[in-house]
Amino acid sequence: MGKIFAIGDIHGCLGMLTSLFNKLPIDQENDLIVFLGDYIDRGADSKGVIDFILRLREAGFKMVCLAGNHEVMFKNYLSRKNEALSLLYGGSGTLARYPGACWAGKRESIPAAHREFINSLVYYHETEDYIFVHAGLRDGLPLERQSPDDLVWIRTEFYLSHYDFGKDVIFGHTPFDQPFVRSRRIGIDTGAVYGNKLTCLALPEMVYYQV
Repeated sequence: MGKIFAIGDIHGCLGMLTSLFNKLPIDQENDLIVFLGDYIDRGADSKGVIDFILRLREAGFKMVCLAGNHEVMFKNYLSRKNEALSLLYGGSGTLARYPGACWAGKRESIPAAHREFINSLVYYHETEDYIFVHAGLRDGLPLERQSPDDLVWIRTEFYLSHYDFGKDVIFGHTPFDQPFVRSRRIGIDTGAVYGNKLTCLALPEMVYYQV
């Protein structure tokens, strides 16, 4: 098996994603890209970020795309469930990139490929050595019993805990100035949308790439 490149929260920062990806020494045949979720909201071009990821998939890159809390909110918006919450957390800016898709507008104006992408996202990815998740895990529970809400929303109860899940847990969601490394937890949301850096962690070498 090749390397794993885990990429933290993008939040619509297409320019940073493009620059970061161009720095990564990815072997397309053997390596895996794991996106940790929160592709959308708050940044300038959420639609462009999804387009970029879909182009990578079409080009044959191996990847796993996790759901973040912002994609869950967007999915709820698309299904007309708790619409206001999505808009409150930056969804209005995302919808502005899809003409005609404003609140109470025509959801069908969002391309089918984008809706399918949002609906296809998974809540975690596990390998022999690592667990990848957007926000974190609840102590004492196996992966299959973790709450979807915790997987995309949990914060301090996870990253300040010393509970050992038996593998290194790679997560995003909570922004840190620098990658957070503690108790077999590695947080790589470094606040790109807040003027800080976008981070990728290459495994197993534990090499960080940032823009």
